[in-house]
Amino acid sequence: MRRTMTILATLALATPAAAQEMTDAQRSQVTELDGPVPARIEAPAAGVPSDATVLFGGENLDAWESVEGGPAEWTVEDGIMRVNRGSGAIRTTQDFCDVQLHIEWRAPSETEGYDGQDRGNSGVFLQERYEVQVLDSYDNPTYANGQAASIYKQHIPLVNASRPPGEWQSYDIIYTAPEFGSDDRVREPAHVTVLHNGVVVQNHVEIQGKTVWIGAPSYDEAHGCAPIMLQDHDADVAYRNIWVRDLS
Repeated sequence: MRRTMTILATLALATPAAAQEMTDAQRSQVTELDGPVPARIEAPAAGVPSDATVLFGGENLDAWESVEGGPAEWTVEDGIMRVNRGSGAIRTTQDFCDVQLHIEWRAPSETEGYDGQDRGNSGVFLQERYEVQVLDSYDNPTYANGQAASIYKQHIPLVNASRPPGEWQSYDIIYTAPEFGSDDRVREPAHVTVLHNGVVVQNHVEIQGKTVWIGAPSYDEAHGCAPIMLQDHDADVAYRNIWVRDLS
């Protein structure tokens, strides 16, 4: 029996008189949990947790496929992968629900002739539906709910933590998938927390539905676990050091 059940039983049985007779140590023990004991993992500094799945470690795209079907057609060189412009989005071969996702990305250093949504545009789509925007938002004005680290067209970041173009940036994303009832209607919407370069920019915000460019988002279909997708938005965006921990 879990310690939580013991706590509830002890609290239920303890009368005010009995509680007064307990020592401080005994009162403390009422709310102490014996388990379950968390599993021990290795968490090296600037490394990958031992219980994580590496989605891209610099060598190949084995964990990815083209959304259009077949192998992922993005390029891998010098430990990074780049969007192969025009080849289409890629997605993980594995499905995920609740996750902790770490991903590093870099917008092109060349910005002349590009501004707004045309500068370093890509996106991280959770369950292939809900986008955390990738964009060069360093001295590059655009609509606020479309800049880097926005939940695209839904939530504006708390701050703009963008680094200059050409520098590596990171997202750490904690995501809880939506839950659907027996009638296929959303019972609990998705929520997401995003750290951009180590700074909290989305704090457990509610995802309002599938990401759309035009119109209002909605949960238009019930779904289960699904791949993580990276967008080809015709920009030379690079990625590296991608890993995920399944929190489901």
